[in-house]
Amino acid sequence: MSTRASVGELLVRRGVLGAEDLVRAQALAAERATSLGEALSTMELVDDLSLAEAEAEVGKLPLEREIRVAEIPEAIVRPVPIQFAKRYRVLPLREDGEAVVVAFAEAEVAGALHDLRVLLSRPVKPCVAPANEILRAINEVYERGSDRADDLMEGLADVGLDALAHELEEPKDLLDAADEAPVIRLVNGILFQALKDRASDVHIEPFEREVQVRYRIDGVLYPVLTPPKALQAPITSRVKVMAGLDIAEKRLPQDGRIRIKIGGKDIDIRVSVLPTAFGERVVLRLLDKSAVLLDLEELGLDGERLEDVKRLIRRPHGILLVTGPTGSGKTTTLYAALSRINSRDINIITVEDPIEYQLLGIGQIQVNTKIDLTFAAGLRSILRQDPDVIMVGEIRDAPTADIAIQASLTGHLVFSTLHTNDAAGAFTRLIEMGVEPFLVSSSILAVAAQRLVRVLCRSCREAYVPSAEALRNLGLTAEDLPLGHLYRPVGCVKCMNTGYRGRTGIYELLRVGEGIRNLIMRAVDASTIKDEARRRGMVTLREDGVRKMALGITSAEEVLRATQDDLI
Repeated sequence: MSTRASVGELLVRRGVLGAEDLVRAQALAAERATSLGEALSTMELVDDLSLAEAEAEVGKLPLEREIRVAEIPEAIVRPVPIQFAKRYRVLPLREDGEAVVVAFAEAEVAGALHDLRVLLSRPVKPCVAPANEILRAINEVYERGSDRADDLMEGLADVGLDALAHELEEPKDLLDAADEAPVIRLVNGILFQALKDRASDVHIEPFEREVQVRYRIDGVLYPVLTPPKALQAPITSRVKVMAGLDIAEKRLPQDGRIRIKIGGKDIDIRVSVLPTAFGERVVLRLLDKSAVLLDLEELGLDGERLEDVKRLIRRPHGILLVTGPTGSGKTTTLYAALSRINSRDINIITVEDPIEYQLLGIGQIQVNTKIDLTFAAGLRSILRQDPDVIMVGEIRDAPTADIAIQASLTGHLVFSTLHTNDAAGAFTRLIEMGVEPFLVSSSILAVAAQRLVRVLCRSCREAYVPSAEALRNLGLTAEDLPLGHLYRPVGCVKCMNTGYRGRTGIYELLRVGEGIRNLIMRAVDASTIKDEARRRGMVTLREDGVRKMALGITSAEEVLRATQDDLI
């Protein structure tokens, strides 16, 4: 107790902490049965470095201002469970002769010191480090050392697959089998590795004699693991248990959600289970809720089109549509637009299926068809909430389209998405839904079509001079290459030998002016509208992709793949 008081008094003497604040922190520490350091951090009265400096001085211990995770041997961390490390905010750093140097957030943690000696079976030399540095390092070092799925497969070989398969024949043993440690570790390893590899989806696919696990990384599926057929049922059951699904039901499709924490990151996983000829197929969609939303500039919008979008999203009323196939980043673009205009003086409400990111200060409604909360029903309710801006996740049918258009005509700015190949196709799609052409022409401000292309890995991309024929196929000449050459993928460790790392958007933005409006009123076909928009300066998807290719951002193959329906 005296040491804790000394730390507080030292902080007060240094002018870092007020005397009254110290009393409040001591009261909170007593109330919650926690340490003074944790109370000070919780109340944000002292920064972690100042607190660590005081702890080190009072405890007469060395201070580590920064922890280099790359220099920490995995062998000395392995005996310490991550729960123990986070609870006491401790982390082994290095060996010093027979002893292990361990970083503590607080100098006086007697119980943890004794337990560490037992866990490590070696003497412990304590030092002090800032609490935020310790927690960051804990997440990184344990994530680095987490079980890889393929390593776990080797461990499962000793479990006895024949015996395991025999046990799984009876439904009553299915849940028990799925709860066995090896299967839990295997599923956890699959999820850990997926997050490390930046996978957006995990596919667990049953075949006649094996099960295949594939990750979707930057839009492309890669096989990563082939467990034996005998592990299919326990893997599926384990996922079902985590998602709260019925493990006994194998004949019907099921959908669920898993919320877990991996390496300190909150991960939301959407689960889809589908019965197939060889068993249940499982697809997991991973969403990192701690990921930072991208700004408009980071999405791939630039130049005149970026300025046009910035102006359009601040219009008082009208509809802005984003089109493209599933997985083309439409919702991310809408979130970026909403984040840009979000402020205290406007009311923004969304209706989505599902809600992918939580946006502070914005009301978000989750579609639930089981209780008839559809896009159309949600949109009707939103209009009674006095909104300024509305986002509809997708216009899927005529009722939703009608209400969205009426909302825009009565003074609301509406954002939404459509599934069409290009921007011009949005108008004909709405007319095909039964919306009158004059309503479409008078309500829509602009339509943006988009695709995602993979970004070349900057660590291994290779410059080359394309042939004249290759340039002609792309609609380019040598003068159109600002760098004098193009780049192609090679592959290295950083990009998992794919040649690409990350994705960016390519866009076409069709603004509705008088000429376009007249064509919509006449209900002409999409190609006529597109031709008119190009005459008025619209850059197509292919043209934007070619420009990014010429700048070395992506490759010719990616542009051709993403824009094969878009002819120059």
